[in-house]
Amino acid sequence: MTILDGFVPFRQAINGTTISGAIGGSGPPLLLLHGYPQTHAMWYAIAPSLATSFTVVAADLRGYGDSDKPADDAEHATYSKRTMAADMVGVMEQLGFTRFAVAGHDRGARVTHRMCLDHPDRVTRAAVLDIAPTHHMYCTADRAFATAYYHWFFLIQPAPLPERLIGTDPEFWVRSKLAHWGRTPTAFTDQAVAEYVRCFRDPAAIAASCADYRAAASIDLTHDDEDFRAGRKVLCPLLVLWGSDGFVGKRYDVLQVWREYAVDVQGHSVPGGHFLPEEAPADTLAALQQFFG
Repeated sequence: MTILDGFVPFRQAINGTTISGAIGGSGPPLLLLHGYPQTHAMWYAIAPSLATSFTVVAADLRGYGDSDKPADDAEHATYSKRTMAADMVGVMEQLGFTRFAVAGHDRGARVTHRMCLDHPDRVTRAAVLDIAPTHHMYCTADRAFATAYYHWFFLIQPAPLPERLIGTDPEFWVRSKLAHWGRTPTAFTDQAVAEYVRCFRDPAAIAASCADYRAAASIDLTHDDEDFRAGRKVLCPLLVLWGSDGFVGKRYDVLQVWREYAVDVQGHSVPGGHFLPEEAPADTLAALQQFFG
């Protein structure tokens, strides 16, 4: 299902799994990827406006929303950003788009980063919302980072510890994350929160999201370190946005950090905390329209 006005739901079989999402609009293709603990519904405030200029594809990452949630493997390759990026490249190709722009928030931004590195021939322009590169964040981790991003270290604990604790009250967990990372309590509509909670009540979604973070602390770091050591960077134009009141903007020199990982970087802060498309929809929309337009 989708809460995006004017969008049509889709389900695409790719890489042995099925990816769900919604498509709307007309014009050059633009892929939108969500973050944790959300679904493609997080784009509700800006996707309809983007669809006036672009063919917008808003997808649920594997393990999230209504996409399939395959069991993890010992190496966490099933939920590596390499695998998740390949999913999305395959989905876009099946929809008829061999080259496209992409914007990702949070986990979706990390998938976007990997997609730019693994599929430079497919991505024309990319935007990453409220993240610093995973590799940099782990390499510079300190007490402030561990305190603000405690979930990175909680979710990677061996199963079934985080799964069982979150599963006792998934709605409380989702609402606490929105409140903890956001700075604008009125930003989230009841309909959107209900959709996040609906999807996160599935024990398979909880397990998959933990697998996503376990991959980030293991196989993803291996891939990232290989690229960093080899000097491989994002080649396409990269827009970086972050919340002016969020941890990323306060902790990092965001543009300078990204210039270590990409060759053509621009960007700025927008008001609010972590959830840019919901906390600052007008500013986020304007930045994406200008960059992709």
